[in-house]
Amino acid sequence: MPTTRARRTARVRDALAAGGVVLRGSGDNVEVVIAGRDSDRTWVFPKGTPDHGETIEQTALREVREESGLDVDIVRPIGTIDYWFAVPGERVHKIVHFFLMTERGGDVSRHDHEYDVVRWVPVAEARRLLTYDTYRDMLDRAIDAAREAA
Repeated sequence: MPTTRARRTARVRDALAAGGVVLRGSGDNVEVVIAGRDSDRTWVFPKGTPDHGETIEQTALREVREESGLDVDIVRPIGTIDYWFAVPGERVHKIVHFFLMTERGGDVSRHDHEYDVVRWVPVAEARRLLTYDTYRDMLDRAIDAAREAA
């Protein structure tokens, strides 16, 4: 006879993060910065968690600087993505705020240890490499916002 175990209710918490889609170029020559990890073969945009007292914008600027090696400016917000994941004893609902950004200096070779590879790629290549559909959607939003800002 199969046994049933009472399921413990997991705690649920919200988590915030912020990041950026950094574009350069124009027309058919637009490139975007993406960050990759060898361990799980993911390709994403730089993002991270706010430090105490930081605004979402400050977090996005700091995280993109740290994770990409670039000095950036925010052009405008382009939206949020959200997803769920589990850690022992809790379920986490993460909301990530993204901003269209432009570079004003730095170099991707200066990126921190969080990602193995950070590089500029043409938009078409980014669409193929980005791991999640939500990131491809954010790329489209960034391109639209850059066209509107031009």
